[in-house]
Amino acid sequence: MHIVIVGGGVVGLSCAHALAERDANVTVCEAGTLGGGSTGRAAGGIRMQFSTPVNVDLSVASVPVWESFEERFGVDIDYRKNGYLFLAREAETADDFESNVEMQTARGVPSRTLSPADAAELCPELHTEEFVAATYCPEDGVADPHSAVQGYSQAVTDAGVDVRTNTPVTGLDREENENRWRVETPDETLTADYIVNAAGAWARRVGRFADVELPIAPRRRQAAVVEPERELDAMHPLTIDLDSGAYFRPEREGTALVGGHFADSDPDVDPDDFSESADLDWTIEAVERAADVAGYFGPETRVRNGWAGLYAVTPDHHAVVDEVRPGFVVAAGFSGHGFQHAPATGQCVAELCLDGAASHVDISSLSLDRFEGDETGLVERNVA
Repeated sequence: MHIVIVGGGVVGLSCAHALAERDANVTVCEAGTLGGGSTGRAAGGIRMQFSTPVNVDLSVASVPVWESFEERFGVDIDYRKNGYLFLAREAETADDFESNVEMQTARGVPSRTLSPADAAELCPELHTEEFVAATYCPEDGVADPHSAVQGYSQAVTDAGVDVRTNTPVTGLDREENENRWRVETPDETLTADYIVNAAGAWARRVGRFADVELPIAPRRRQAAVVEPERELDAMHPLTIDLDSGAYFRPEREGTALVGGHFADSDPDVDPDDFSESADLDWTIEAVERAADVAGYFGPETRVRNGWAGLYAVTPDHHAVVDEVRPGFVVAAGFSGHGFQHAPATGQCVAELCLDGAASHVDISSLSLDRFEGDETGLVERNVA
């Protein structure tokens, strides 16, 4: 069986690895360089604190791979379990915390609710008077996406996967009589039993080649590295103010990463034509919002650098992982969660292609047909 994967980011490479482990014949077509799209500009968060069971399950299934990545792939991904600290200003947000933690712990996640005073034990500069509740999971953390791509790419190459960089897919055609796909590239036409659309921010375009309309929009997201007025401890948790959208975490050499989801700050863009630098106005607002959360930031905070990348966003902020046409599997639209969910996604895609259904994680709620009605039943905040 020959499977062509469109997209050489961490999701596409994880799919290639899982398929190659089961002796499938795999070709990866990447329009640019491996990890050169969204993966290369990801912040690298790995968390289990999600508000829907399917996202929690994808995280729980992926974490063992991240924990053992150096042993499995021979590459240190700088995996650090700093924890994630979520903060609530509004009573409604705090009410959601209770139900979220109950669901998470039932699925094996060691998260817990905290008072603002308890949260200040983890974030000593926290403005406790601004918040009513918090949640925390010490097993959440961060890793380096570039190193993960390096590990996966070497592993799939060693396994015999045909990895083709600078090779965009320019057309797809289903040969119904033979149950095969024709895959057009600038170099040659390939034939495949299955196509895996792991093209991230370009997934909608690839879907249209197969006459599939995917509700996946490329959305520009920004981050900045700053020198805070007061240095964060190296193991300070990634701290997220859910009601304002601001987040921050420690970086190397006394710096901090700041970011956030602010109104009108992350518009849909052309994935082939967008600014990869952080906007000055956005950076100022991100630092000001971080200062409203904790006393690490203020007028003397200095900006080191910043960048912008792309999220592939669906209306409910959940991925599409589904065989949407015979032989055409989509693994895209992760809305910022693709890096952390890549290991489990790869296993599920391998099962869809080789077994006809996924068993590693119940991904039935990630089918494309959930968008046919008015309500999907899935709601996830778009956070770090």
